[in-house]
Amino acid sequence: MNKLQYEKSPYLLQHKDNPVDWFPWGEEAFEKARKENKPVLVSIGYSTCHWCHVMEEESFADEETAALLNERMIAIKVDREERPDIDAIYMKACQAMTGRGGWPLNVFLTPDQKPFYAGTYFPKKSMQGMPGITDVVTQLSDKYKEDPAKIEQVSSQMEIVLQPGDTSSQMDIGRETLAQGYGQLFHSFDKLHGGFGSAPKFPTPHTILFLLRYYQDTNEAEALNMAVQTLDHMASGGIYDHIGFGFSRYSVDEKWLIPHFEKMLYDNALLLMAYTEAYQITKERRFRKTAEDIQTYLLRDMQDGKGGFYSGEDADSEGVEGKFYTWTPDELKQVLGDDLAEQYGAVYHITEHGNFEGKNIPHMIGSSISEAALSFQIDEGEFRERLEEARHKLFEARKKRTAPLKDDKILTSWNGLTIAALAKAGRVFKKADSLIAAKQAYSFIEKELYNNERLMVRFRDGEVKHKGFLEDYANMLWASIEMYESTFELHYLEQAKSLGHEMIRLFWDEAEGGFFFYGSDAESLLVRPKETSDGAMPSGNSIAAYQLLRLGRLTGDPVFENTAKACVQAFSGNLAQYPQSHMYFLQALGALVASSKEVVILSSMEDEETKYIVDTLQEDFHPNVTFLVAEEAEELQPAVRFIKGYKKLENSTTIYVCENYSCHTPVTSAAEAVDLIKGTSE
Repeated sequence: MNKLQYEKSPYLLQHKDNPVDWFPWGEEAFEKARKENKPVLVSIGYSTCHWCHVMEEESFADEETAALLNERMIAIKVDREERPDIDAIYMKACQAMTGRGGWPLNVFLTPDQKPFYAGTYFPKKSMQGMPGITDVVTQLSDKYKEDPAKIEQVSSQMEIVLQPGDTSSQMDIGRETLAQGYGQLFHSFDKLHGGFGSAPKFPTPHTILFLLRYYQDTNEAEALNMAVQTLDHMASGGIYDHIGFGFSRYSVDEKWLIPHFEKMLYDNALLLMAYTEAYQITKERRFRKTAEDIQTYLLRDMQDGKGGFYSGEDADSEGVEGKFYTWTPDELKQVLGDDLAEQYGAVYHITEHGNFEGKNIPHMIGSSISEAALSFQIDEGEFRERLEEARHKLFEARKKRTAPLKDDKILTSWNGLTIAALAKAGRVFKKADSLIAAKQAYSFIEKELYNNERLMVRFRDGEVKHKGFLEDYANMLWASIEMYESTFELHYLEQAKSLGHEMIRLFWDEAEGGFFFYGSDAESLLVRPKETSDGAMPSGNSIAAYQLLRLGRLTGDPVFENTAKACVQAFSGNLAQYPQSHMYFLQALGALVASSKEVVILSSMEDEETKYIVDTLQEDFHPNVTFLVAEEAEELQPAVRFIKGYKKLENSTTIYVCENYSCHTPVTSAAEAVDLIKGTSE
């Protein structure tokens, strides 16, 4: 075993038996590289990454390749999910050097951490124009010894490239920037299959969240249409697990048919948010069903017994990608019998020919349940019941298969997204189990993922590790706000304030504006980056800006809203030049320029009129309305600055509605309050 045997990361532990003399990231490895005058290979991936597994089996588990690596280089393994700071720096280097990125990410560094060569997957031997890892290691180590001046020149140039972007190119941005972002989405929208651009297609639910807000603000029908079509196509495709629920990470084709089968917590959390908000706007039952099915998957398969949520599930089982999820007609008949197998197969496209390596990924692209019921001469209601019976039987049969690896580490950042999504779904759909699960996860983070009041990154097997990054604080801030708006328990609002202040203290750049990726108290790396553009998840800066704005309006503390405005302004040049790359940031900008309302309800939650108002606020889509609920104003004083002077009128339920920094006369009628909130009062 190599030094990875002492780690807790599932990804690092997957490589502990490799003949490669792996080190975890740390000074020991770089000191050895300096002492032996060797370059450093930093290989970055994650436990559910298919091509990471392929490269390990081909190269890192191979004695010949390992001997070459051990002789010529110092090798470091990094779990990108535990160290997104390292991944962010060297992914940017790879993209600058090669024009593309992805995982596994293999970067070659000098002992002072400067990159001079990078790539993603390398086969063992060079083939079809793709360099092999053995050739790369040999040539780079030779170059490192024979031409150190060239290595120094390239690595120093890359250090300059990796510096955080200049924020001096700030611009005036506003509604025209939102319109530009919408326009770019309009032109890249796939009118046939939904989604944006060509294959491979990623769900990017934050794009859906932007479109829903843009529709709400402008009444632009096509914005809603693009969101709805994309959600419908994804839910019909093979990217969605029609038997066990949950979404895979992306589709390799434009139709959403063939997934890359791993399931990630963050995707399903953000998609739960997107389908919930789509239901809020449209009240379409199918969006509620998909949201509730995602929740079922999360609570059933991804939640730890102590409350936290696991990180993801692998694409492979028994060394075969997608084996757990695919079916043949004969396998269907064995489980369902001939008649039910024929009916299920007709709707979910299970054929002899297959759609994936001779087998079938169940999907509903082009299917109509009503037409299928008619063709089988079965009542549609009864036919739907039969399909659900078949799904249940297939799910039970599938449980007997060898399941893909589950990455059971618990990440603060991704749990924050999941808590936020479950809290919102719980209040919209009035589902107690959703809120209970969100509370359990939140309590787990509070209990296990703080170290001396410092939020941390990861919990696994009793170990907490790594000081939290911007995304950990921003996502838990989001979670705290959603938990407050779902429960009206002041504790969550007080936690939101604490997270907001700590986030600003640890990450804010006082000189240039914007938030750094890692804290002022954390390990110093080659550079201290700032992330602004969206990836599979929104950037930490964009979530920080949007949620600080919400927090400022909830609490009346100007520090939060002013910091949110300053963050948007710091990166205004990026937003103006590349709006489609900053969809979540545009939501923060949209909230800044839109009409906003703050609602305070002073009443018991047992009061029927109060319940009516709260139901309106919680069930409908009001992204620019913040609301506080308490029996007496004094209860809110620990967290809310502006509440002093608020009081009940005639000891009755009293509702205060303020709009754009101007307050209406408080009212005691629920109907009148709802009219003010919806903007329908005269």
